Parts: sequence; C-alpha cells; structure tokens
Amino acid sequence: MLDGIDREILFHLRQDGRLTNVELAKRVGLTPPPCLRRVKRLEEAGVIAGYRARIDPAAAGRAFEVVVAVEIGVNDLQTVEEFESTVASYEEVVEFRRLFGRPDYFIRVAVADHAAYEGFLTARLMGLPAVARVDSHLTMKIIKNDG
Repeated sequence: MLDGIDREILFHLRQDGRLTNVELAKRVGLTPPPCLRRVKRLEEAGVIAGYRARIDPAAAGRAFEVVVAVEIGVNDLQTVEEFESTVASYEEVVEFRRLFGRPDYFIRVAVADHAAYEGFLTARLMGLPAVARVDSHLTMKIIKNDG
C-alpha cells in the first residue's frame, strides 16, 4: 500500500525524474536515507517502472499527432498477434491500445506532417491483412500529457 509520502515521492519524480535524492527528500520532508529506501522499495515493487526522457515532439520533428481508431476484420489469434506485433514495431506509433468493444484499437501516431502521416497510413497501416476500417482523428491541441 502506498502512503502519502510515497504518493508525494511519485508526484515529484513524475515532474522531474532527474531530481537528486537530497532534493527529493527535502521536497517530501524526509532526510535522504529514508527517502532513498522508499524510492528503492517503490522501484523493487514495480511501482516505479523506469526513468526516461520526455521528448518535445516539435523539436524532434514529430509534431503532427493523429489518434487512429482501427477496426479489424479477423478473429483468428495468429492474424491478430501478427497485426499487433507489426504495428507495435513502427517507429511512428507512440501508443498502441487494444480496446474492449469498438473500435478494436487506438493507435497514437506522431510524424513530421500531413504528408508523412498519409505515407504511414497508406503504405503501412491500411495494407495490413487484419485492417477493416481506419478512422483518423487529428489532434487540435494537447491539453494534458502525463505519459
């Protein structure tokens, strides 16, 4: 079970994963040794799954973001697994979720521009054997992105 201090540690690490243990301890009201023990415990328990850099999509040349709803037209396990493996391997795909109900999948795609998305859609996604329907939803504005 997570207590209030654990939640506060997670909040601060989510904001800045590069905080030193000393700075983190100061922010959550602990001395460094117990703070470090809590962080290690959270890591070992899998609550903290890792640390990574947050990349600015515009600076990386991938500011054009599209959420794609995909319905598949097959139900055999092998074709579904091949579809999932193939789509997950695409560099343009930054998030990929299988859903209950319709649509079957949401895919978040980040590319340079409209032309790059059109190329991704026609050359990679629409040609996959499992795909029955694709609906593209262009992002107008990102309000919150914690992931």
